[in-house]
Amino acid sequence: MAANSSKLMRTAVSAKPQFRWLSARPFSSTDNTTPIEVETNLPFTSHQIDPPSRIVSTTAAELLKFYRDMFLMRRMEIAADSLYKSKLIRGFCHLYDGQEAVCAGMEAAITKTDCIITGYRDHCLFLGRGGSLVEVFSELMGRKDGCSKGKGRSMHFYKKENGFYGGHGIVGAQVPLGCGLAFAQKYDKVGAVTFTMYGDGAANQGQLFEALNIAALWNLPAVLVCENNHYGMGTAEWRAAKSPAYYKRGDYAPGLKILEMDTYRYHGHSMSDPGSTYRTRDEISGVRQERDPIERVRKLVVSHDIATAVELKEFEKEAKKEVDDAIAIAKESAMPDPSELFSHVYVKGFGTE
Repeated sequence: MAANSSKLMRTAVSAKPQFRWLSARPFSSTDNTTPIEVETNLPFTSHQIDPPSRIVSTTAAELLKFYRDMFLMRRMEIAADSLYKSKLIRGFCHLYDGQEAVCAGMEAAITKTDCIITGYRDHCLFLGRGGSLVEVFSELMGRKDGCSKGKGRSMHFYKKENGFYGGHGIVGAQVPLGCGLAFAQKYDKVGAVTFTMYGDGAANQGQLFEALNIAALWNLPAVLVCENNHYGMGTAEWRAAKSPAYYKRGDYAPGLKILEMDTYRYHGHSMSDPGSTYRTRDEISGVRQERDPIERVRKLVVSHDIATAVELKEFEKEAKKEVDDAIAIAKESAMPDPSELFSHVYVKGFGTE
């Protein structure tokens, strides 16, 4: 749902559904900038707005970047799973594996002057905004070199200088904050947009509709992005929503089923949820086989001679080492000083420091 659709189209074409190749040109690993035209398997479904063309453009370089970024995100989340089971990560931890294409596609279409705000499944969005693996793992393990100085842990990642405003633990509470960011952008005339992420589990929250109303009324540069992974905790969307067509929920605001991101999480809701009591293992494996975004891009890269399977394997080894090295560095990071309990509670100069 978008209160202002000025950047809606270029975001929509980047988070690609299944597609087939239109051009038959051969590509080598050095031919990185030649435009590649593709057609989406399914048309974009829209509400109160003209849908974008099914024909979109990419390049070999962009496809390789998609592959690298998503593989690194996947590896990071799998490593976080292991660290949690080893009790080096404590408390809440919500993983993003399976949903990486949402982040990678959005980042391909926006700039760091645009803002993103999200809920608690935030690790990969932070990485996509320019955060480092060391910051990720340090924060997850509660170390001072983390992006929130070890005080936020899994649910509270931030990188304000790159337009990433968290990382929020209360379901749906980030949506009004995102519209507030959009208000500031309009007030300051910065020419940027705020993308407010929320899940299908938050889609029925009253505060979402209140925020959408004010954003539409004031014509704010706000895009509300529903990451629909089809399960709000352990509740299937059809059990919680009379109409799960979330892109139409805006009524008076335009919507597009790609800004309602049709996605899927492989892990449970959080690390405390095995994720297998409310869905079958066949369902999960079926999505992996048919819709996994990393495998889809891998097949495109290999079949069109952008890189070989051997070259991709080499990259994967490098990415795994990059993650392992970051974890080793994060483990050496010190715990926060006890005085940090009193910092970042009040505006500087007020309250206890």
